[in-house]
Amino acid sequence: MKIEANNTGQKVHFFDNPKNVTWMIRIFYAICILLVVADFVVHRHIYLSYDEIPAFYAIYGFVACVVLVIIATGMRKFVMRDEHFYDKREDEVEQIVPRVDVKHTPDSNQDTESHS
Repeated sequence: MKIEANNTGQKVHFFDNPKNVTWMIRIFYAICILLVVADFVVHRHIYLSYDEIPAFYAIYGFVACVVLVIIATGMRKFVMRDEHFYDKREDEVEQIVPRVDVKHTPDSNQDTESHS
Protein backbone atom coordinates (compact mmCIF):
# COMPACT_ATOMS: atom_id res chain seq x y z
CA MET A 1 0.00 0.00 0.00
CA LYS A 2 1.40 3.37 -0.99
CA ILE A 3 1.23 6.15 1.60
CA GLU A 4 0.76 9.53 0.00
CA ALA A 5 1.32 12.98 1.44
CA ASN A 6 -0.74 16.04 0.67
CA ASN A 7 0.65 19.54 0.08
CA THR A 8 0.99 20.21 3.84
CA GLY A 9 3.26 17.21 4.33
CA GLN A 10 0.76 15.27 6.45
CA LYS A 11 0.20 11.57 5.92
CA VAL A 12 -3.05 10.68 4.12
CA HIS A 13 -4.87 7.97 6.04
CA PHE A 14 -6.75 5.05 4.50
CA PHE A 15 -10.27 6.43 5.07
CA ASP A 16 -9.33 9.94 3.92
CA ASN A 17 -9.17 8.71 0.32
CA PRO A 18 -12.69 8.77 -1.22
CA LYS A 19 -11.89 5.78 -3.46
CA ASN A 20 -11.13 3.63 -0.41
CA VAL A 21 -14.35 4.70 1.28
CA THR A 22 -16.35 3.89 -1.86
CA TRP A 23 -14.82 0.40 -2.03
CA MET A 24 -15.48 -0.23 1.66
CA ILE A 25 -19.15 0.74 1.25
CA ARG A 26 -19.48 -1.53 -1.81
CA ILE A 27 -17.96 -4.43 0.13
CA PHE A 28 -20.31 -3.74 3.04
CA TYR A 29 -23.36 -3.77 0.75
CA ALA A 30 -22.17 -6.97 -0.94
CA ILE A 31 -21.82 -8.69 2.44
CA CYS A 32 -25.31 -7.54 3.45
CA ILE A 33 -26.81 -8.89 0.21
CA LEU A 34 -24.97 -12.21 0.62
CA LEU A 35 -26.27 -12.58 4.16
CA VAL A 36 -29.87 -11.97 3.08
CA VAL A 37 -29.48 -14.47 0.21
CA ALA A 38 -27.91 -16.98 2.62
CA ASP A 39 -31.00 -16.65 4.81
CA PHE A 40 -33.04 -18.23 2.00
CA VAL A 41 -30.49 -20.98 1.27
CA VAL A 42 -29.14 -22.10 4.67
CA HIS A 43 -31.30 -24.47 6.69
CA ARG A 44 -32.17 -23.06 10.08
CA HIS A 45 -33.53 -24.82 13.12
CA ILE A 46 -36.74 -22.94 13.77
CA TYR A 47 -37.91 -22.68 17.35
CA LEU A 48 -40.42 -19.83 17.18
CA SER A 49 -43.12 -19.05 14.63
CA TYR A 50 -41.67 -15.72 13.52
CA ASP A 51 -38.36 -17.41 12.61
CA GLU A 52 -40.14 -18.70 9.46
CA ILE A 53 -40.45 -15.18 8.02
CA PRO A 54 -37.78 -14.70 5.31
CA ALA A 55 -35.10 -12.14 6.29
CA PHE A 56 -36.81 -11.66 9.66
CA TYR A 57 -33.62 -10.84 11.55
CA ALA A 58 -32.46 -8.34 8.90
CA ILE A 59 -35.83 -6.57 9.09
CA TYR A 60 -35.83 -6.77 12.89
CA GLY A 61 -32.32 -5.25 13.08
CA PHE A 62 -33.25 -2.45 10.70
CA VAL A 63 -36.43 -1.60 12.62
CA ALA A 64 -34.52 -1.71 15.92
CA CYS A 65 -31.92 0.76 14.60
CA VAL A 66 -34.62 3.12 13.34
CA VAL A 67 -36.37 2.99 16.72
CA LEU A 68 -33.08 3.70 18.51
CA VAL A 69 -32.45 6.74 16.32
CA ILE A 70 -35.96 8.06 16.99
CA ILE A 71 -35.57 7.54 20.75
CA ALA A 72 -32.12 9.20 20.72
CA THR A 73 -33.54 12.19 18.85
CA GLY A 74 -36.23 12.55 21.50
CA MET A 75 -33.72 12.15 24.33
CA ARG A 76 -31.63 14.92 22.83
CA LYS A 77 -34.12 17.49 24.12
CA PHE A 78 -33.50 16.34 27.71
CA VAL A 79 -29.81 15.46 27.65
CA MET A 80 -28.30 18.11 25.36
CA ARG A 81 -26.36 20.95 26.97
CA ASP A 82 -25.24 24.33 25.70
CA GLU A 83 -22.08 24.29 23.61
CA HIS A 84 -20.16 26.19 26.30
CA PHE A 85 -21.81 24.44 29.26
CA TYR A 86 -18.60 23.31 30.95
CA ASP A 87 -16.71 26.51 30.17
CA LYS A 88 -19.41 28.63 31.78
CA ARG A 89 -19.53 26.38 34.81
CA GLU A 90 -15.77 26.61 35.34
CA ASP A 91 -15.85 30.42 35.12
CA GLU A 92 -18.74 30.66 37.58
CA VAL A 93 -16.94 28.49 40.12
CA GLU A 94 -13.77 30.59 39.83
CA GLN A 95 -15.74 33.80 40.47
CA ILE A 96 -17.69 32.48 43.44
CA VAL A 97 -14.95 30.51 45.20
CA PRO A 98 -11.43 31.79 44.66
CA ARG A 99 -8.74 29.16 44.36
CA VAL A 100 -6.62 28.73 47.48
CA ASP A 101 -3.36 26.81 47.42
CA VAL A 102 -2.79 24.83 50.62
CA LYS A 103 0.77 24.02 51.54
CA HIS A 104 1.38 20.98 53.69
CA THR A 105 4.16 21.07 56.23
CA PRO A 106 5.70 18.20 58.22
CA ASP A 107 4.33 19.77 61.44
CA SER A 108 0.74 19.06 60.37
CA ASN A 109 1.32 15.28 60.85
CA GLN A 110 2.10 15.64 64.59
CA ASP A 111 -1.54 15.19 65.62
CA THR A 112 -1.76 11.74 64.01
CA GLU A 113 1.57 10.62 65.52
CA SER A 114 0.67 11.71 69.07
CA HIS A 115 -2.48 9.52 69.11
CA SER A 116 -0.65 6.32 68.29
